[in-house]
Amino acid sequence: MIDIVDGVPQGKALDMAQMGPIELFDAAVDGDLDYTATAGSDLVIITSGSPRKPGMTREDLLQINANIVGSVTENVVKNSPDCILMMLTNPLDIMTYHAWKVSGFPSHRVVGQAGVLDSARFRYFISLELGVSVEDIQALVLGGHGDTMVPLPRYTTVNGIPIPQLIPEDRIEAMAQRTRDGGAENRQPP
Repeated sequence: MIDIVDGVPQGKALDMAQMGPIELFDAAVDGDLDYTATAGSDLVIITSGSPRKPGMTREDLLQINANIVGSVTENVVKNSPDCILMMLTNPLDIMTYHAWKVSGFPSHRVVGQAGVLDSARFRYFISLELGVSVEDIQALVLGGHGDTMVPLPRYTTVNGIPIPQLIPEDRIEAMAQRTRDGGAENRQPP
C-alpha cells in the first residue's frame, strides 16, 4: 500500500492485516511511501486522487485527478509492468481510460469497478425500502459511474421477484437517482 503521507499507508496496512482473523484470511499487508515496495505486483488497485467536495461533480475532479492518476500509473508501470490495474478514482470511467492510455497496457489489463459499486448501492437502497436483507437482492446496473448509470429494474430482483412487482415506479426512480448521486451523499436519510 502506497501513499504520499508518511504513516498513513503503514497504519492502514496494519489495520488490514489485523482484520485477517476476523475475515479469515492470511496475507502480508505492508505500507510504504516508495513504489519500489510494490515491484512485481500482479494486481494494483489505484484509489489515488482528490476527494469530491460538497457540490462537486465527478467531472469537476477531472484535471486534478488526471494529473494524480497519470503520475501514479507511470510509477506502477515502472515497478509492475505485468500487473492488472483496477481503478477506483473518480471520475471513474475517464480515469480508467486515462490509466489505460498512460500505462500502454492492453485494455483487458485496466478495469474500473463502477458497476459493482453502483449495483451495491442500488441493492442497499432497495433493502432499506423493503426492509429485507441485501443478500436477498440481485441488481443489474449498466453504463457509466454516476449520471449515466442505468439501473435495470426488470432484471433487479428480491428472492427472484422483479422489483417492479414490489415497488412503485416513482420509488424505483428515486432509488435509482439516489444511486447515481451516491458518491456525493454525506448523510443517512431521515
